[in-house]
Formats: sequence, C-alpha cells, structure tokens
Amino acid sequence: MSSEQVEHVSLTYRTVMVVATPFVRWWGRLEATGVPEVPGTGPLLIIANHDSQWDPVVIGSALVGRRQIRALAKASLWKNKVVAWVLDNMGQIPIDRGRGDLEALDAAVRKLEGGACIGIFPEGTISRGKVLRARSGGGRLAQAVPGTRIVACAVTGAVDIVRFPKRPRITVRFFEPASGQVKPGESSIAIMKRVTAEIRELAPPAIAGRSKTAAKSRQAIADAAR
Repeated sequence: MSSEQVEHVSLTYRTVMVVATPFVRWWGRLEATGVPEVPGTGPLLIIANHDSQWDPVVIGSALVGRRQIRALAKASLWKNKVVAWVLDNMGQIPIDRGRGDLEALDAAVRKLEGGACIGIFPEGTISRGKVLRARSGGGRLAQAVPGTRIVACAVTGAVDIVRFPKRPRITVRFFEPASGQVKPGESSIAIMKRVTAEIRELAPPAIAGRSKTAAKSRQAIADAAR
C-alpha cells in the first residue's frame, strides 16, 4: 500500500470501537499520549505489554480514527462461533501460542505487505504480575517486511477496569523505541527483548482483578517500581 492510500477499516471493527470507545474513554478516563508517533499508513507493528484482557480494546480505542489494529490473538478465542465471526471480521489473526505458529506469522506478513497495522504482545500472554520473557515473533515480522515501523505501547490502569464501582485511570503511551528500529544483523529475539524492556520500564507487570491478594500484589509492584 502506498503512503497516499487510505487504509480500509472494516465495518465490524468500526462497530466494536464505537461500542467500546466511550466506555474506555469515559469510564476508564483514558489518557493517550504519543498518538502522532503512530504512522497513519504503511506497514506497522504496535508492540505492547499485556496485563489485562482489556488491553486490545484499550489500545484500539486510543487509535480510533488513525489505524485499524489486526492483533495476533490466542487461537482458543475462535472456539466460540460468534466470537470467531467477530474476530475474523475485525481482521484479527489466530495464533497458537504453545508453539511456533508459522501459519499465523505468514498471515501477519501478508497483512504487513499490504500496509496493515499488526498488534503484538511480545510476552505471549497476560503477565499476571510476573516478569515474562519476550518472544521472537514480532521481530521476525519486522525483518520479513522491509519498511515496517515499530511503535512501542505502554498500557497502565487497564487491570483496574473490573474493580467496579471504583473507576480506573487508564493511560496508553505510544513511543518510538529509544533503542531504534531494526538494526542490520540484529536477531529477531534481540529486537523484541530491547523493545519489551523499554515498555516494561513504563508499565511494570500488574495483576488484574478485584481480590485483596491482587490489590496487595499491585501495590507491592508499584512500591518496588518507585
């Protein structure tokens, strides 16, 4: 897709965002910064931390009107036919996280070659407050399609969405990795490790939930980060 072309956003994606965005922005008191760092067209990887099930919706809401994010999502979500239909029509890509899913990566490469924006959670799953290792998949995608840009994304506060009636305060920060884009000769895992480390400096692992244990764990993580 040339830089002059406008990316087509699917009706299903727009509909989901229309429903979700007011909730995230009003109830979640969403504050998004760095949106201008996100290219409006061209192959793009959004690399983000993953501490809450709400993260994909939160990130999508922060970029409404700018990019449609096609996320690599766990294949088990496609077991429900209704959910599978919605995800397919939102352009999401199922991936089996328990192994190297070459079919999913190939599908993502084809989307990138067409100028799409792909969302990646490099740690592969929700952190649940633990430090997880970064995986190489995102780096492989960046290397496979020349010209692909990487934008890092740090999300905080999404873990508190379920703590009704207490309102969360969600922040989403998009930024160019300080360590730069893909370097000649750099390995795919090295790319993901350094970008993930930058993200986690801004968004330490957090635990979602309403239990006292989760709350204490979140406080302990916050105290340790000070």
